[in-house]
Amino acid sequence: MDKSKRPFLKSKRSFRRRLPPIQSGDRIDYRNMSLISRFISEQGKILSRRVNRLTLKQQRLITIAIKQARILSSLPFLNNEKQFERTESITRTTGLRTRNK
Repeated sequence: MDKSKRPFLKSKRSFRRRLPPIQSGDRIDYRNMSLISRFISEQGKILSRRVNRLTLKQQRLITIAIKQARILSSLPFLNNEKQFERTESITRTTGLRTRNK
């Protein structure tokens, strides 16, 4: 078979297989904060399965663990520290103004 008439073949490039984000020994639990915090965005949102590279079962367990941790006040519902600092500075400046009558 001539090279020009070969069907399309996948190139045999080596690729680096990514390690799974959750090891077999890791326990998905609301108390395991080091594990849970890897699956939350900077704003405090739960990251999607595509981003996390988790299986459906693992994603469900992570979601339940995050929600339990939020209810028990281990995790904040929203991580809006920057917004809080901004509103705090605004209230300080408006509180200093005096009204002239």
